[in-house]
Amino acid sequence: MTLIEVLVSVLILAIGLLGAAAIQLNALRYTDSATISSQASFIAYDMMDRIRANVDGNASANGSTDVLALYDLPIAGTAPVGNQTNAKDQDLADFRANIEGLPSGTGSIVVKPNRFVTITVGWDDTRAAAATAQASGGTAQASNPQKIEITSRIGVTP
Repeated sequence: MTLIEVLVSVLILAIGLLGAAAIQLNALRYTDSATISSQASFIAYDMMDRIRANVDGNASANGSTDVLALYDLPIAGTAPVGNQTNAKDQDLADFRANIEGLPSGTGSIVVKPNRFVTITVGWDDTRAAAATAQASGGTAQASNPQKIEITSRIGVTP
């Protein structure tokens, strides 16, 4: 083998290693994106389950006969401080704390008169958008807002 052949082999190996490193970097970005999406889904469903568990027949723990209406929270940042003696306040405080753990996290709970509850959890997924833009040769967006929204009917009044 001549020196030129060795140098060409090293160059090909280096290009291959750079490609492998780029693939690994994108995999990490997408894994992070999937993790955040799973956390947001878990937060939304956790809150819906808390509302279901707390609404029916739990007026004494919340100081109201219409517990469901008390869960209306247009902005998660306005949730009350946690209170061990008031289940609703504790649930909303935990919801706010979980939302704050997401990148640029937002959340809301809307209770409609027909007992339908809609929970929305939003976050910024700029890392995945940057990876996609880089892979496709485009330019990355300044932000990439994502959201999950679930709606369920809670406790039918007889």
